[in-house]
Amino acid sequence: MSSVTLAPTTLSNIGVVMFAVADQDAALAFYTEKLGFEVRGDTRFGEHDEMRWLEVAPPGSRARLALNPPMGGEPGGGSIGVETADVLGEHARLSAIGGIDLDPEPMRTPGAPLLFMLRDPDGNHVFVVEEPSAA
Repeated sequence: MSSVTLAPTTLSNIGVVMFAVADQDAALAFYTEKLGFEVRGDTRFGEHDEMRWLEVAPPGSRARLALNPPMGGEPGGGSIGVETADVLGEHARLSAIGGIDLDPEPMRTPGAPLLFMLRDPDGNHVFVVEEPSAA
């Protein structure tokens, strides 16, 4: 068996995560109006501008979420985790907005941070997790 020495990675950041959605405009409304994300990019491309690249993100986030039409499959089924310093406050805020499929209350399991989960209209899962404390 040969051993290969690899150079250290030059990758430094997760830039974009992608969710498959049935309707980009409806997904855009959900993420901006319900969750408070901001639009980071909305570009048409292709020979006749028939395709659309749409990105949203929580304010201040380096990583972005692309909302794409399904590529050869059905929408939904993806998952991401977002962090907050106030899980209980964010759960209360989202509960008050209404129209969001979210867990009835945050939960904490041994060894895990406080969290709750919500689902977007296409069935993608967003885990809202307590930020790790600074060491």
